Amino acid sequence: MGYTQQTPTEDRYLLKESELLDRLDVLLGGRIAEKIVYGDVSTGPQNDLQRATDMARQMITQFGMNEQLGLATYEDMPSPLFNGTGMMPHDRKEYSEETARTIDAEVPKILALASQAMSLAAANLEEILPEKRYTLMVALSLVPCRHLAPESPTSKGSKRPARR
Repeated sequence: MGYTQQTPTEDRYLLKESELLDRLDVLLGGRIAEKIVYGDVSTGPQNDLQRATDMARQMITQFGMNEQLGLATYEDMPSPLFNGTGMMPHDRKEYSEETARTIDAEVPKILALASQAMSLAAANLEEILPEKRYTLMVALSLVPCRHLAPESPTSKGSKRPARR
């Protein structure tokens, strides 16, 4: 239902902040599309929401893309000093509880901004959707068929008899 999938157009190792924000918009778009089309949301976009949350957290903790926390990284990194001691990397924090609270507060803010942008786009869609709803529903009903007309026995590669 509200599931989205992004396929890379090329191998990317560097992404600009604006590109990451665009990706957040896409990840949140499935849930918003569900709400528009079906008037309700399902569990379908769960993975998208998890990925969006992870991406927002990485923007803050790994890429320094947050004005509140500045140009620093706040990720838990394993230390060679603790290898073999039984101490797991998550047992040791590189930042204070106050910073952790700030990170936890900033993640929903980034997601809310992306959600607001998508909601604005959705509002524009809702204006034109009623007149296009029938076309959309017909298109959605054809998706599982993968074609508009039945194959004929003379179709290239067809091994099924013609439908009557």
